[in-house]
Amino acid sequence: MSKDTNRHMPKDVGLDNTVKALREGYQFIANRRHTMQSNVFETTLLGEKTICMSGSEAAKVFYDNDKFRRADAAPSRINKTLFGQGGVQGLDGEAHHHRKAMFMNVMNTFNLAQTRALTYKYWMKEVAKWEDKEEVVLYEECKKILTQVACEWVGIPLEEEAVADTSYQLGDLFESPAAIGPTHWKGRHSRSKLEEWVEAFVNDVREGKKDVPKERPLYLFSWHRDHEGELLDEGTVAVELLNLLRPMVAISIYIAFTAQALEEYPGEADKLNDGSEDKLHRFIQEVRRFYPFFPFVPARVDKTFTWDGYEFEEGTLTLMDLYGTNHHPKEWTDPSLFKPDRFQSWDKSPFDFIPQGGGDFNIGHRCAGEWLTIEILKESLNVLVNKLDYEVPEQDLSFSMNDMPSLPKSKMIITNVQRVEEHEGRKNNQE
Repeated sequence: MSKDTNRHMPKDVGLDNTVKALREGYQFIANRRHTMQSNVFETTLLGEKTICMSGSEAAKVFYDNDKFRRADAAPSRINKTLFGQGGVQGLDGEAHHHRKAMFMNVMNTFNLAQTRALTYKYWMKEVAKWEDKEEVVLYEECKKILTQVACEWVGIPLEEEAVADTSYQLGDLFESPAAIGPTHWKGRHSRSKLEEWVEAFVNDVREGKKDVPKERPLYLFSWHRDHEGELLDEGTVAVELLNLLRPMVAISIYIAFTAQALEEYPGEADKLNDGSEDKLHRFIQEVRRFYPFFPFVPARVDKTFTWDGYEFEEGTLTLMDLYGTNHHPKEWTDPSLFKPDRFQSWDKSPFDFIPQGGGDFNIGHRCAGEWLTIEILKESLNVLVNKLDYEVPEQDLSFSMNDMPSLPKSKMIITNVQRVEEHEGRKNNQE
């Protein structure tokens, strides 16, 4: 059948499937893709017709800026917790291209190398404290590490006594969007406090009260002019700086899963003892593919078009399945197995591996901070494998596919932490 021939789009059963989406979480789209044997189908969420898509071919369409827009796609509760209002995620066209360039300009070789150095610095700073602790909840401690990394990298001063509270507040932004009740409202409150905090620094920079290195995002964003030549208002600058701080701290989720992978796949962990950059890279890429992070991302059809015989009507909410695409059986060999070496020969498609979005960094909606994520994870993995000895006590390392974000139930507990100068492989004694 010709791809231009209109055909009936498979449709999910039920008047509204919002409850099912919350219950099934990361697997909601993949479950229906499997039963319907289709990479595209229609459902109803929050009372609205919604198209769901999965797979690399669907991703190529979804990340086509001529076909989809983001301006009115994300639910209000997401903007009021995760993204912030007026941020780059909700822009389209020239405004998006210009704002995205602001982010990409700080993702240069020098800044990425500095992020790696800061990651090691703050790991060692915090690990020195862990040696006196009975146990360490790795996820919570990594939020503190990455809060310090992110603030120094961005150019925002952070006092030692403020590290814990700031890490909790930044965590609230990505831990609360899918929640209801008190957890969601806590996220909104934390966003309000954080935006007020960051906005004060922006004002200080503009008024000459704070001397910030000109290569730091705090300085660059504070003086950024939009596509019409106007300075961004202070509130928008604060939102965009938090769009650096928040995702950098959210890498704590990946670090918890990285530590879990080291425990559950010791054969793969043993390969990392030489500190090989390529091996570290392959391992963390497989962590990003294998474990849940973002379930899916929204957009709306900008203008009616037909793809693969299906009509996409203007204004229709559309979800792109990130987790399911990273586990799609037609895209990956043995997708349910943890196999870092698959990335040794991976062809680097920007559409079949999309843990943080797909497509082009510069003009599309792929996460600008993906390179930061990779550098921070590689350094964190090297520390865990080659700079520390620790034990992993018995605990619940299962994770739920309907918790968004998902984490090991125990948040990854380690004990008897010790720094080592020269490492011959992490000793994991559980006798």
